Amino acid sequence: MLLLIQYTLIFSSVLILVALGGCISEHSGVINLGLEGIMVIGALGGALMMRYCQTESAFLMVLLVILAATLFGVIYSALLGAACINFKADQTLVGTALNLLGTAAATVFVKAINTAANPDDHSSEIEYIRARKMFILNIKGFEFNWFMLIALIAVIVIAVLLYKTKFGLRLMACGEHPQAADSVGINVYKMRWAGVLISGALGGLGGICYILAGVSIWKFENGVAGFGFLALAVMIFGQWKPGRIALAALLFGLFRALSNTYVGFPALASLNLPGNVYNMMPYIVSLIVLAFTSKQSRAPKAEGIPYDKGSR
Repeated sequence: MLLLIQYTLIFSSVLILVALGGCISEHSGVINLGLEGIMVIGALGGALMMRYCQTESAFLMVLLVILAATLFGVIYSALLGAACINFKADQTLVGTALNLLGTAAATVFVKAINTAANPDDHSSEIEYIRARKMFILNIKGFEFNWFMLIALIAVIVIAVLLYKTKFGLRLMACGEHPQAADSVGINVYKMRWAGVLISGALGGLGGICYILAGVSIWKFENGVAGFGFLALAVMIFGQWKPGRIALAALLFGLFRALSNTYVGFPALASLNLPGNVYNMMPYIVSLIVLAFTSKQSRAPKAEGIPYDKGSR
């Protein structure tokens, strides 16, 4: 049971961070379907920092890895911002392209690094065993990961940012009525850029959190197993509200955790179902949940619609 709680919290942390990123972007009016690719690139940045940073300070290692993952996520999300905000490209197509490019680019980059270090090594793996230990605190058999705390802080910060600050209210205005926001002097383009870049930062954090969940080596051609899309389902089920997103993430994280721990539950193990069935559970649940709740969903009115300053 302790292991189930541990995995539920770490997978929920991933979903919370990435779903909050999608929430911020969509509140600004830009649909970020590229979260999957942003997660991969953010994970790449964090993994490279863990591989090459030789510090023995756990605090410094955690800080540097967070900064690296955030920076890589922000830089990669800038492609979405430039294409969809400045050039008014189709947001769905750009997001899909970013997902495909992210995994491919990370795989090629890691293979190039490994081959340069060892001509016989053509793998897409990065090992970070020593650094991973710095992210874990063992508390009476429970492995506490610092990203659990970071996810909780992110929920509080984003909730305050959206509903209690001038910036957040202006951001949401740009996702609901951008023309009205522009008429009172709000720069819609800047606010949407801010939403996309914050989304990239949170997506990058979610990526490094995902690869640290249970392993000490990551093969980048595997991507992040659809967690970017699962986070979008969490965001929709959570009605674009940070508190509800956190609760939805716990539900989806529980089903994902079962795929790692079902052998420890005799009732589940006795069913003799293949492990892949349990791996499919969070995605099946997301389809069922969205099928029954989509009619009540209320997305920001102007999301996905390129803003044209000349239109009214």
